[in-house]
Amino acid sequence: MPRDVSIPKELGALRQDLLDAAMRVLREHGALHLTLRRVADAAGTSTMGIYTCFGGRAGLLEAIYRYGFSILHEAMTRSLNGSTDPIARIMAVAYGYRRFALSDPALYALMFERPLPDFDPSPEQRNDALGLTFSVLTEATSAAAEAHLIRSMDPVRAAYLVWTTIHGIVSIELTCSLRSPLPGWFLDSREEGERVLTDGVNALLSGLA
Repeated sequence: MPRDVSIPKELGALRQDLLDAAMRVLREHGALHLTLRRVADAAGTSTMGIYTCFGGRAGLLEAIYRYGFSILHEAMTRSLNGSTDPIARIMAVAYGYRRFALSDPALYALMFERPLPDFDPSPEQRNDALGLTFSVLTEATSAAAEAHLIRSMDPVRAAYLVWTTIHGIVSIELTCSLRSPLPGWFLDSREEGERVLTDGVNALLSGLA
């Protein structure tokens, strides 16, 4: 995880320890258990350290939120694997997004599903998150439009349509995966989940072609 170089070294180490501890609590117990006491105990320190490094619980949650989008960005860009084909890049973003969600469902929920009603990232934070992740998809749709692979006067709008398709399919799959499987339901494996995502994104791109 990135360290904040603008603060003293010892506070940077404590901040990192607290963020690591918060991620463990989130992943093992869920967002509702992200209390100052539980995080401090997991880090082996006092709650005062959270106030010193983050200003309180809200600041800690904001740091987790930012960190989540940095991981998502890494997952999507790693999936690109140097591809220059616009449609392949769009699909790679979809697969990277899905892998992130399925591998870190508690963090994904904190970022997108508001499991904590009292945590509402500021417009500036949401804008930064969009700039870090949504731009990866916008670059791919822009390239697809320039290559006349899709018709779009506004690549950002096209990227939004692609993202809603990806997010909807992945979120529903994630909800189903966290519950008992439905007997006879076609979405019965990770492989089938990826095929459904592929079909959904391809269908949308065909409509834009």
